[in-house]
Amino acid sequence: MIGKTEIRIIYGGKPKQMVKELLEVIKPEEEIDKNALIGIKPNLVVAKPSSSGATTSPEIVEGIIEYFKSKGYDRIVIMESSWVGDKTSEAFKVCGYENLSRKYDVPLIDLQKDKSKSCEINGLRMEICDFVTKVDYLINVPVLKGHCQTNITCALKNMKGCIPNSEKRRFHTMGLHKPIAYLNKLIKQDLIIVDGINGDLNFEEGGNPVQMNRIITGKDPVLIDAYAAQLMGFSVEEIPYIIIAENIGVGTADLENADIFELNELNKDSETKYSKTRKLTPSRRVQQLSRYIVEDSACSACYGSLIYALERLDEKGLLRKLKQKLYIGQNFKNRRCDGIGIGSCTSEFNKHVKGCPPKARDIVEFLSNDCNNIK
Repeated sequence: MIGKTEIRIIYGGKPKQMVKELLEVIKPEEEIDKNALIGIKPNLVVAKPSSSGATTSPEIVEGIIEYFKSKGYDRIVIMESSWVGDKTSEAFKVCGYENLSRKYDVPLIDLQKDKSKSCEINGLRMEICDFVTKVDYLINVPVLKGHCQTNITCALKNMKGCIPNSEKRRFHTMGLHKPIAYLNKLIKQDLIIVDGINGDLNFEEGGNPVQMNRIITGKDPVLIDAYAAQLMGFSVEEIPYIIIAENIGVGTADLENADIFELNELNKDSETKYSKTRKLTPSRRVQQLSRYIVEDSACSACYGSLIYALERLDEKGLLRKLKQKLYIGQNFKNRRCDGIGIGSCTSEFNKHVKGCPPKARDIVEFLSNDCNNIK
């Protein structure tokens, strides 16, 4: 079985076959009771197929299911909660998970509909979905991708799908990084299998996918995220929840002393050589667009819609004509500022775009038609 300081990587273009090869090497069944309830937690943040770069490939999850079924494990579930504003049930359907459920008789658990229980860690209380606490062995299957507020999202942040929508909103009022780290002290990930096949290196909700042709596995979410950050050209200091998680004992970010091993070095599909040091470079486009924004505790869905809208405005040649700042976030409730409010939290502004979260197209239309702001 793979150790806490080990990372294993496989390259290629056939996700189902690749993940089964990985599992045959690390043999997770050696530490799992035959009657254990195995929970698979993908990233289905939005109802978009994995080809968009936003969601976990169903082929990877299919390979995981087939592997464990072949080893005699029958108690397997897939559980997820999409972000605020999207329905998990729709994501299960669009992303191909309803088909997986029927084919392998694996239940789909919509955590948006689950009850929750209050837990405390180091004086910080948070709500965790009930079903998550019933799982005996948790397999986290995040997508290696960028994020408009935290630069990257991988193993640690994917656990945010294990809390109620109300708690997701509250995480943003707490600064996002600290609660993400503390959540991972409460929820133990037993195995992490990172979908690095096809991810958007800038946006959590996809749209600009980059073919990466790799699957990464390990047991330490802090180490996995440190590795993911390095791959994408970020230091761990640029992703504060990695450092916080390490400081409170979730895991280690010490890549220097990690055992990182590649099962193969040749991608047979493209004949391209890969190595541990090969970087995946995001454009950092989000940072460029964020100079137009005043943000205070904005939810990811709302902030993501705004970033997408600004990108569309730029394509239309209108962004440079934007004269006023755009305000977004929960801490603008019952406040007024000179500028344009984005989302329901800014309903007291003289000018604001409705919605929780607002759709990107509505933001684009509002800003394009506002003659006082785009001239």
